[in-house]
Amino acid sequence: MGEISKLTKQITDFRDKRNWKQFHNPKDCAISLSLEAAEVLEHFQWKNEKEIEEYIKKQKTEISEELADVLYWILLMSNDLKIDIAKSLERKIKINSKKYPVKKSKGKHTKYNKL
Repeated sequence: MGEISKLTKQITDFRDKRNWKQFHNPKDCAISLSLEAAEVLEHFQWKNEKEIEEYIKKQKTEISEELADVLYWILLMSNDLKIDIAKSLERKIKINSKKYPVKKSKGKHTKYNKL
């Protein structure tokens, strides 16, 4: 069993012991994912680069917990929607490699359609 499968089993066991699957329709899970991602953003809002650097040193645990919440919803949704998230990520990396060839995109933040 791979690491993603182990994590997915842990979160589905956690959910199922509490009988929460009844509340986890795709819409509400997507909303929860978005809300948790927004909580990651809150850590960086209104801070300049230097403030962010210092903040990360002091708040790394809190940031890591928010990132874990995002991963929780990604794994839960992919499980419930029968999506192999590891394969999806591999496929997306291949797609992005074609959109952003190293020769054209290295060191640039330009969107693929403007390269």
